[in-house]
Amino acid sequence: MKNSYSNIFTFNKKILSKTIKSLKNGDVIGLPTETVYGLGGNAYSKKAVRKIFKLKRRPQFNPLIIHYHNIKDAQKDVVTNKYFEKLYKLFCPGPITFVLKRKSTSKISRYACANLKTVAIRFPKNKTTRAILKKTDFPLAMPSANKSSNVSPVYSKDVFDEFSTKLKIIINGGKCKVGIESTVIDLTSHPKILRPGIIDKKVIENSLKIKILAHKKKSKILSPGMMKKHYSPGIPVVLNQKKHDGKSAYIYIGNKHKNKRDFFSLSEKHNLFLAASNLYKIFRIIKKKGYKKIQISKIPNYGAGIAINDRISRASKF
Repeated sequence: MKNSYSNIFTFNKKILSKTIKSLKNGDVIGLPTETVYGLGGNAYSKKAVRKIFKLKRRPQFNPLIIHYHNIKDAQKDVVTNKYFEKLYKLFCPGPITFVLKRKSTSKISRYACANLKTVAIRFPKNKTTRAILKKTDFPLAMPSANKSSNVSPVYSKDVFDEFSTKLKIIINGGKCKVGIESTVIDLTSHPKILRPGIIDKKVIENSLKIKILAHKKKSKILSPGMMKKHYSPGIPVVLNQKKHDGKSAYIYIGNKHKNKRDFFSLSEKHNLFLAASNLYKIFRIIKKKGYKKIQISKIPNYGAGIAINDRISRASKF
């Protein structure tokens, strides 16, 4: 069953079979996850991985996240440790990515790892993508389904807006629940957060009962989300704005400006998780309405607010 877009499909057994066949052939498809939509391809296939980089216009030094169904599958490619095993039990499947040492026997394409000796891995929670991973004998290299530095997609139609019919299959999984990319944690030595997400640093520290380090801003790129400019809606984004300039789109949290033109609330009830979930959706709405600039009020810098501030900070590097 199709919707109005020729290459967007509702997931069923027939589409599952077609998807598996397509992935085995080295094709790249649009897939839903709980974070954002991804461009999925066989992580063991040089052909598929190169297609992903070409479609996204992604710099080859920026590695991809490799998605697995479970820990047993991942252990074929990575060296696990006590920190990983603890966090896996607590948060997986879910919106957290682990950077681990890659085994010398790993079949992951070196292009997917940007020739590094490490690899970023994740276990997505979305039922559709998990069903696909369960039926394949390879993991999926799957960055967000957008052109590099652009805002990530949270609806299947966003993926179509980015790539049109360059993808044979885009699976419609509705709106992504989390709405921003996963937390990324480097576990190759003492744990450190490389990209904040919904699972925040304090939660991880409490889980591991250790202090987690902050990564150095000029450190080597070990995973997605570390580049200076990212998540851009394609128009200037200005942060920490106290007053509306009268012509720009104004993003804030709360209901102070409810039903006012040019004002867009991430969450009327000050829910930071909901605010994070709505961020990219609102970025795209504003861009489609033709605004030339986005003003954003100050966002609380705790919990999910840390991840929001990371995304809007990188989006502001226009």
